[in-house]
Amino acid sequence: MPEPERGAQASAATTGRLTHDDAARRRVQRRTVGVLAAAQLLSGLGNGATLAIGSLLAVDFGGSAAWAGSVTTVLTLAAALAALPLSGFAASRGRRKALVTGLGIAALGSGSVVLATMASSLILLLAGAALLGVGTAVNLQSRFAAVDLADAAHRGRDLSLVVWSITVGAVAGPNLIKPGAALGAALGLPETAGPFVISVTGMAVAAALLWTRLRPDPLLEARRISGDAAEPAGSKRPRGAVLRAGIGTIRSSPGAGLAVSAVVSAHGIMVAVMSMTPLHLQQVTVGGVADGGGHVGTDSFALIGFVISLHIAGMYALSPLMGWLADRVGRRTVLAAGHVTLLGAVATAALGAASPASVTVALVLLGLGWSAATIAGSALLAEAVAPNHRVEAQGVGDTAMGLAGALGGGLSGIVMALIGFPGLAAVAGLISVAVLAVAAVGRRAYRS
Repeated sequence: MPEPERGAQASAATTGRLTHDDAARRRVQRRTVGVLAAAQLLSGLGNGATLAIGSLLAVDFGGSAAWAGSVTTVLTLAAALAALPLSGFAASRGRRKALVTGLGIAALGSGSVVLATMASSLILLLAGAALLGVGTAVNLQSRFAAVDLADAAHRGRDLSLVVWSITVGAVAGPNLIKPGAALGAALGLPETAGPFVISVTGMAVAAALLWTRLRPDPLLEARRISGDAAEPAGSKRPRGAVLRAGIGTIRSSPGAGLAVSAVVSAHGIMVAVMSMTPLHLQQVTVGGVADGGGHVGTDSFALIGFVISLHIAGMYALSPLMGWLADRVGRRTVLAAGHVTLLGAVATAALGAASPASVTVALVLLGLGWSAATIAGSALLAEAVAPNHRVEAQGVGDTAMGLAGALGGGLSGIVMALIGFPGLAAVAGLISVAVLAVAAVGRRAYRS
């Protein structure tokens, strides 16, 4: 059964009063989801390539395995820091301008990575990762843009369709290593620069698409229909107002608190394990050290790209199913199922660390668990708070999500150096067990 909040919040949905504008709103919503989906597909190329080879470039440029988690850490931390400014920008100027601005910054990040490969510069690489992190924040905000005008009964579906659309770009990103290398060579660039040249192009086209086609702006249109003039377009807020409003909104709603905690923990677990997988696979495959010079061999490179692609497919490919389940059987049920899947993933990784096949299965399960928790949690958050504070709560949630990812990515390298990849997976499993226990206690308290 759907959660009790759904009935209580239905009257406060962003769609506002059911007037003669409702048919027009639904047409706008369909177009909005289509435009957001297309933009997600194009912009996903950059992050896919970064996740696949970023840690390897960092080790190469930094000269030590201690730098392995640095790219993921910087990218996720930047996404966290960008979430609130983007949310504040969206609240005052609309989703379209916020998303386009973020993609423009991310395109500069891909360009910086190209320069980093030319100069073998760790500093330029990390700077590019930071700017690409803004693109991650855009991807996260896009899922909420998909529900600004959505019917209450279809929030999970519409949100999941936009999340799903990143599948093609994100999965293609790691597999662009070989064709990207050919492109780089044709342009007189290092082979590792090629995928990021493709990334710059994809983000530029995505930004142009949003600028020209995301009209009317879904957030501003939702306010117009509902008659909400509390945040007129172009208004400015005092610094910190978005953060304070978002935290207050989440604290006042048990459903919002559950949603944020479940999504944040799932993201931290996923990033921690995923970010160390390329280095682990390099260590357990012969191709990774075949040349004797510490460089990644072609076979190992291809394996890493393939495994990360399957992981990303697990994150996004079944998103529509996760959204449908969240709408039909309830947000909390899907949240719990997501964390159970995460627990199975880290158990598989710990017990089968020596087998690339087992690690591959673990990474797919890791993506599926993340998908269930993120989609159900995002839908629950969108309906558990009042419409006039929804954008702020979403911004705080995305900030916490990014910080958890940065912490997971940063500590994962240290943990792996101390107790190995199986130990890292075991620590992640303990976190997942704790989250499930807290969620079970909270559910009983909610029912009583």
